[in-house]
Amino acid sequence: MLASPSSAAAARALGRTRIKRLISSCGIEAWFVQDSTVPLISMEYAFTGGATQDPAQKAGVGHMVSGLLKEGSGDFDFKTFHQRLDRRAIELRFHVTHDHFRGALRTIEDNADEAFELLRIALTSPRFDAADVERIRATVLARLRRDSTDPSSLAHRRFLEVAFGDHPYARPTEGSLESVPKIEVADLKGYVRRVIAKDTLKIAVVGDVDPGVVCKLLDTTFGSLPSNAEAMPVAEVTAAKPPQQVFIRFDVPQTVVTFGGPAVRRSEPDFMPAYIVNHILGGGGLTSRLFREVREKRGLAYSVGERLVWLDHSAMFLGNSGTSADRAGETVDEIEKQVRHIAEEGPTQQELDDAKSYLKGSQLVAVNTSSKLARTLLQHQLDKLPIDYFEKQNAVIDRVTLEDAKRAAQRLWGQGLLTVIVGRYQKDAAQPITVPLGPAPPPGVDQ
Repeated sequence: MLASPSSAAAARALGRTRIKRLISSCGIEAWFVQDSTVPLISMEYAFTGGATQDPAQKAGVGHMVSGLLKEGSGDFDFKTFHQRLDRRAIELRFHVTHDHFRGALRTIEDNADEAFELLRIALTSPRFDAADVERIRATVLARLRRDSTDPSSLAHRRFLEVAFGDHPYARPTEGSLESVPKIEVADLKGYVRRVIAKDTLKIAVVGDVDPGVVCKLLDTTFGSLPSNAEAMPVAEVTAAKPPQQVFIRFDVPQTVVTFGGPAVRRSEPDFMPAYIVNHILGGGGLTSRLFREVREKRGLAYSVGERLVWLDHSAMFLGNSGTSADRAGETVDEIEKQVRHIAEEGPTQQELDDAKSYLKGSQLVAVNTSSKLARTLLQHQLDKLPIDYFEKQNAVIDRVTLEDAKRAAQRLWGQGLLTVIVGRYQKDAAQPITVPLGPAPPPGVDQ
């Protein structure tokens, strides 16, 4: 494993003077932090598009592309390409989210030229040889078959269907057992042509390298990409309005509960109050209300937590819990009770102060390696935050008042929950409806 900068080095990197905006001669822009702690270069980058650019009946195209870019490009077949990576300990990774096709590169300074050249070849000349395509397809299908018997995967998939109906966000990024066999080489090539282009590219680089060298590497790697993407437009969407409850009967030892609902977008003024109050309810690990009330006090669940998920065209909160079948009803009731309580009364001043203190202190932990820092800088760009946001973030947190937090809590949880239960479910009260897997109707979806 390559070494990474210490947390102290990461802390020094947070200053505005250390985060530079570089623009290469080809007009490629990157946020850059020069750090000489170790001779390592870490780069994270993203193209707008992601799984939303998959054809409607062929979900998983972008995911397959992410798995194939290292499987042979240019003059290098699968074996040769991997030999070039391995002999220099070069790390190239690609993955797809709903909104972005993302990648990462890590290499030592001495191997930078070869590392960036291999990335250029992967992005501009993927081979998509038949044998490689079928190998990756088989790997994807094997994982999907495994997930088809995993209650957590089933619950997450069904939740997205209920929340987003026929919007692209409802489709799993990795595709389905029905869609992946339909994907053809032409679909893979078409995805690359539509998505991988300079106009939507965001880049973050951290490492022991001169800014002038970074600019040359950026030009070499990305300069020959198409100027403009051909992405399909994606509609704005609001997650379905709570309360709704879906039950998928599944004979497994542990019942899984996935819950959520519409949330606050990253660009909205209420985002930070929502982020803080969400930390209090379910994002604070051992200190959250859900953990304390559901697991610690009552022993109802093996695990419980919740987080905010912000997307380019929507936002939601999303929580999960695992429990025994005979206590699933109690677990759902207690989660709903805690959600109602914080929606009606909000957090206490002490909870707010503790959450703010934790979030301010956790900044350095989030960037204590070069890779983490590069990933965070990239996320700030995708979230359209200013380059000096590291300096401003604590002040943004400090400005959140108790009234702000109460308002955010009411907005997040005042309508209740979308809940998907997978497993065996025993409850004396009204039973949730039982539904088959498959396309869900689009209740409450704004197109």
